Amino acid sequence: MPRGRKALCLHEEILLLALRDKKGTIVQGPMYQHAMAGAILAELLLAKRIEVEEGKKKLVNLISDKPLDEPVIDECLEKIATAKRRAAAQTWVSRFANIKQFKHRVARGLCDRGILRADEDTVLLIFSRKVYPEINPEPERKLIERLRKAIFTSTREVDPRTVLLLSLADGVGLLKIPFDKKELKRRKGRIERLTSGELMGKATREAVQAAQAAVVAACIVPAIAATTVCR
Repeated sequence: MPRGRKALCLHEEILLLALRDKKGTIVQGPMYQHAMAGAILAELLLAKRIEVEEGKKKLVNLISDKPLDEPVIDECLEKIATAKRRAAAQTWVSRFANIKQFKHRVARGLCDRGILRADEDTVLLIFSRKVYPEINPEPERKLIERLRKAIFTSTREVDPRTVLLLSLADGVGLLKIPFDKKELKRRKGRIERLTSGELMGKATREAVQAAQAAVVAACIVPAIAATTVCR
């Protein structure tokens, strides 16, 4: 999708959902980065640059190393193409999530498109940090409306990218930001039907399942580590 693109990439949409619009800080914890990384995996699957083997290991195979003209996605593709050995989808999600300056690189791309503004604020009057307030709310408004239509109506006309966004956002709790928790709970069955790929074609279903499983698996290790540290 990125070549000559006007629409946002999936990982950019995830970041918009995770950011506080006015402050430009992250609403959620670190798991949103795994959703962003899973979104990149999904982009590569949809673009037929990679495939995920069936079976327990879910190894990623390279189909083509042809760039997609989106710097962060192309860097991830190059990592897969130049790897000495194959790795599982969840391993790649973890590696993508730990790319240096991952969040900031994606945010700067949104700044270049006039959606965010790069700024700085201070924490405890000592430490400075980069923040990215939203200056053009229209793209996020549109993506939330796509999600709203998918979740809160009975339409079967839900495009594949919206299903992927819904699946990834749901997996790390980002849907609770734009929507009421109780309303989401009442639509749990609808969300499950969408994220299982029940209403989608084979290619989308495979991309959804691969990205979702990889993100969940990649999130387990840091979650366990955080619990261990707190004890």
